[in-house]
Amino acid sequence: MSIKPIKDYQQAAKTLRQSHLRQGLYDEGAVLMDGVLVNLHGEKHRARRGLENKVFRRGFFQHYEKEVFPNTLRVTIEKFVSDGGGDLVEFGFRSLMNLTCDFAGIDRPEGAQDETDRLLLLMRTFALGTTLAHSKDDREKVRQQVRDALTAFDKEFLQPSMARRLLLISKCEAGEVVEGELPRDVLTVLLRNEDQIELDDQEMVREMAFFVVAGAQTSIHSLVHVMHEIFSWSTDHAGEKQKLLSDPMLLQRCVHESARLHPSSPVARRKAECPLTLATEETVDTGELVTIDLLGANRDEKIFGPDAAQFNPYRQTDKGGSPYGLSFGLGMHACIGRTLAAGVTPKPDSNPLDHQYGTITLIASALLEHGARPDPEKPPKMDEKTERPNWGHYPVILDTPL
Repeated sequence: MSIKPIKDYQQAAKTLRQSHLRQGLYDEGAVLMDGVLVNLHGEKHRARRGLENKVFRRGFFQHYEKEVFPNTLRVTIEKFVSDGGGDLVEFGFRSLMNLTCDFAGIDRPEGAQDETDRLLLLMRTFALGTTLAHSKDDREKVRQQVRDALTAFDKEFLQPSMARRLLLISKCEAGEVVEGELPRDVLTVLLRNEDQIELDDQEMVREMAFFVVAGAQTSIHSLVHVMHEIFSWSTDHAGEKQKLLSDPMLLQRCVHESARLHPSSPVARRKAECPLTLATEETVDTGELVTIDLLGANRDEKIFGPDAAQFNPYRQTDKGGSPYGLSFGLGMHACIGRTLAAGVTPKPDSNPLDHQYGTITLIASALLEHGARPDPEKPPKMDEKTERPNWGHYPVILDTPL
């Protein structure tokens, strides 16, 4: 029996939470996605997510947002400003790549431009693997590109990173270094707990490659979309762009509103582990695929109002919907790094000085402070290699210091 894509917001939310529906979106991209956290189910998923959650705690997010990322952003944006602007997609990759490598546990010992360029090339190739189900390219050709990139990533980056951590772990166990001197990242956690999870050598390579690309790719997608929405919205709403410079919580609302309108994947897919009844009251058999229309559910007028398809950062979401909709997922596969990317949803009594805004808001703020605006001579283009509604190139102009 064919099940129609689920567009009702509440039904979609309940479906994402159903424990007998496993991930079904990444089968085409098994060359990268086989055995990684987002593709696991049941006990294996609980065990690995439980370990990796040791890294992604609120204190970790606060530390990275307040202490680590501002310096990374400053270094990256300086060149962007000195060049008078450039491609927003490229800038997003560069500003977020080092952050994702840090929390994943991938060292860049040289700190050189060539090293950054090499890692960026590998990450772009991995991104093709995560979205293979929506690729317009020759899929077997893409799979081979991903295989080659995984081999290079393992040799050039992962193995040296593992060797350094294993040495530190052995010194910690021998009492030569204290616990606090160990790196606080996913790779260290996995290496210290190998006996608690099933993770062979190739799965380790894929897991780390996936963390590096997933942490950046979703945020880059969200960044470019929110900047486009801000450019369009502020053109029609005089004075709002200036207000965004002085009100970071309003800017964060823009990030959440744009994420609602533009989920990184327009759909989620789940595969039934056993016969069950969905929130729609339809029944599915074992192995049957269920599609959740995230784009449609996030624009459900019953939840988000009659202008649900429009960008409105002042939108009130008091009818059971999240300000960013279902874009970060729900249930066992909810995005593990959501707080780092999108921050914490502000409350009426939130203090702007210590509030967590998320890295996307920080980047958007820095771009607006430097007068970011679309390049009138170079119109943006969508990514033609995928069916996903992603920007491929988005040229912008920045104000250079006098």
